Amino acid sequence: MTQTGARWTADQVLTLAPDAASHTAGSELGAAGPWSGTGCSEEGAVWGLCGAGGSGPYRTVVDVADASGPAYECSCPSRKSPCKHALGLLLLWSEGDAAVPARAKGRAPDWAQAWLAARRGHPREDRGAGARGSGAGSADPEAARRRAERRAERITAGATELEQRLADLLRSGLAAVEQAGYGLWEETAARMVDAQAPGLAARVRELETIPASGPGWPVRLLEECALLHLLDQGWLHRERLPHALAATVRARVGLTRSPDGPPVRDDWLVLAQYDVVDPRLTTRRVWLHGTTSGRTALLLSYGAAGRAPDLSLPVGLALDAEVSAYPGAGQRVALGEQFAPPVPTTVRPGGVTTAEAAARYGSALRDDPWLDSVPVTLEGVVPAPDGASWQLADADGDTALPLTPAATARPGWWRLVALSGGAPVKVFGECGHRGFTPLTAWPPTPGEPVRLC
Repeated sequence: MTQTGARWTADQVLTLAPDAASHTAGSELGAAGPWSGTGCSEEGAVWGLCGAGGSGPYRTVVDVADASGPAYECSCPSRKSPCKHALGLLLLWSEGDAAVPARAKGRAPDWAQAWLAARRGHPREDRGAGARGSGAGSADPEAARRRAERRAERITAGATELEQRLADLLRSGLAAVEQAGYGLWEETAARMVDAQAPGLAARVRELETIPASGPGWPVRLLEECALLHLLDQGWLHRERLPHALAATVRARVGLTRSPDGPPVRDDWLVLAQYDVVDPRLTTRRVWLHGTTSGRTALLLSYGAAGRAPDLSLPVGLALDAEVSAYPGAGQRVALGEQFAPPVPTTVRPGGVTTAEAAARYGSALRDDPWLDSVPVTLEGVVPAPDGASWQLADADGDTALPLTPAATARPGWWRLVALSGGAPVKVFGECGHRGFTPLTAWPPTPGEPVRLC
């Protein structure tokens, strides 16, 4: 947990495992059973006591706020970094506040506070008996540099192996992919997790669904393989890339970074909120619009499978708060200090035409070729049939955006049709290469926004 309270996913945690044995052992400790006294702080510390039989519990604390990578301290005798207890604690923490509750500042136990104070170079308020002399060493910039180098080497090895697998796939032909089934992709994704590259693993898992996606799947599979190859090459030659593009590649590969942008205070209008659910994780996406800055920003919150994420911001409210941007291209931000509770507002974001929306997505691809979509508010559009599908057409022009198949499959889509009734409406959504996905709409007359997802 960094300044935002956002927690890592289980996949992100397991990429830290130094070897396969630690991966397995850490996974076994990622349950509440052996743990007691767990907690985390807004400053990025996670701590807990892990039962160790007759020898007493092991004291484990992790600093996840370091931009160079997390640091660990555990009273167990293991020489691995991180040890299985640190991995287990972070896995438990990834499940949310019910598993590892957030504590108020100063509520960390003395032994955790002492190590954090030594590591971060702060005066110790209490040098309790739980302090360990190795804490200062964990703050060693040289040690952090070596950790980052070791992970980069693993990712490089994984990207090189993935390049070979993509070459083998194209050499043998795409026709064999449909017969191979999911096993081919799952094994490859597992190899990318072992290489500490969760971003590559996620993109590989997306490939396994394409052969069952209907007519034209070979073209779609080839397109996604090309994007994966481009990401591989971007990582392998990242030193040749402009700084901003290199940061985007690191983020797409899956390197966890802390937000580094300057805090921006604004009245943030909540444009949309929806969840993306998979067997491992629930991801909540919250789109914000700065009423003064005009900036659109994305908040992400995570929950373990079957659990809702902690963050919830109803559409139509405005939040007086600070946000900080994450490195790399894109709109993702971290939520910082909140100066007042969210309140209802009648403010609506400004909008653009459908042609301007398509041009905005094309421009964004220069900075992030792997971008699926960009947030856009369309002004004065009318839902209209387009053969077997639907589109949003400019009321005062001759251009339109097709809707994505996923959009028309949602029950909320018909709310937009009913809200419009043939009149132009304002619609916020995500515009990408598959089309436009509407998320929120405003009626032609003054009124509250309508959620479409």
